[in-house]
Amino acid sequence: MKHLRYTLITSVAACAFAAPALAEKTEISVSRFFGSCEADYGDVTEAAKGNGECGIITTLINEFNNTSDSYQIKEEVVEWPGYDQLTARLRNGEPPTISVMHQSILSNYASRDLLMPLGDKLTEAGVDLGDMTDAARAGVTKAGDVYAMPFDTLGWLWHTNMNLMEEAGMVNGDGTPVTPSSADDFITQARQFKEATGKPYLCEASVGNAQVYARTLFTLLYQQDHNFFADPTMINLNSDATRNYVDLFKTLYSEGLSTTDYDYSAATAAFPQGECGVYIMGTWLIDTYQQESLKDESALAGGYFVQPFPQLFAQDGIWSDGHAWVIPKQDLNAEEEAAAIAFLKFLWDNNLHWARTGHLPVRSSIIESEEFKSLPARDRLERVALHATPFPPEVKRQFTVTDYVGEEMQAAVNGQKTVDEAIAAAEKRVNDMLARAN
Repeated sequence: MKHLRYTLITSVAACAFAAPALAEKTEISVSRFFGSCEADYGDVTEAAKGNGECGIITTLINEFNNTSDSYQIKEEVVEWPGYDQLTARLRNGEPPTISVMHQSILSNYASRDLLMPLGDKLTEAGVDLGDMTDAARAGVTKAGDVYAMPFDTLGWLWHTNMNLMEEAGMVNGDGTPVTPSSADDFITQARQFKEATGKPYLCEASVGNAQVYARTLFTLLYQQDHNFFADPTMINLNSDATRNYVDLFKTLYSEGLSTTDYDYSAATAAFPQGECGVYIMGTWLIDTYQQESLKDESALAGGYFVQPFPQLFAQDGIWSDGHAWVIPKQDLNAEEEAAAIAFLKFLWDNNLHWARTGHLPVRSSIIESEEFKSLPARDRLERVALHATPFPPEVKRQFTVTDYVGEEMQAAVNGQKTVDEAIAAAEKRVNDMLARAN
């Protein structure tokens, strides 16, 4: 008995000695917006099962953690857009390892040497920079180097409730919605819709969201061939193109053809509830509304149609931006840097999953793939890929530019300022700020 006990003890000890110790994973932090949805997706480790921006980014991170033997992501969810917080953390020397960043913001940080150049590191990790779309490559290239891993290209869209369009008699023979091709068409169709349905033609996220006004303005300036940043250090809005935008939306607002009291959350919820016919908003809502249209009880049931913002003037153009991932400059050890690059490579490899949100992929090979083309409505988004127009990369503080312009256009559309007063105020605010930034 004693001999058996000794044998068991020595055998167990030998096994314990022989078994390799589990290596501790290298942990890095990833700061991102896109909302919080841990209740729905916190335990889901397959990106294919995520839906919407929050669901897909959460499951992507979960899948990386679940499949990596060496690295672990600590997710940090910040309120959109999160740049004040990021700047404060950089100033305190405690930035996240990786942060999401709009491509329009990138030059603010790259020009101050706050970001790690990534071109060579991504190439070494197996990212084919030649597979980046032109829009994606331009969005993350500053001063000749790649400073971010592009995640998507986004644009300004026309989300449409076909059930209400049918009620208004505004459906073409091929089943597509009647869509304006001029500013006059826009007003005529908005009036027809309201008369037939008793509802506003447009849902607008017009409260506390100045960027909505600016994105629509920039779209219409591009369509009228007004190069408002011919000099990237100075904005020029003093044109008939700006006045045409204000006249159009003042009419929509004054005649009740658009909502005027919704913030982003309210407008985003009102559209699928059948409160309006068209919601002008970005690519990020496609998957959410597509899923809503599959619900029998929804006002959007079987009736969701999405297309790029219509061309109202002679030249096509659509406001555009994109999300990207950056590594703020900091003291990373070799393992931490390897973990960060491995995660960026994972996102590159899984860009098709993110494209299910509605954002356009950053890889040409994915855009050309049957998997992408088979996703709902993607055939109609070609105009975004062809005519999406970002600011010139030399323009600094692009988010602030958009805020300032949007605030002044909001004042003009709502009648708080004349159009000339709003144009002058926008130009002064932007140009004073750019003079300090440059």
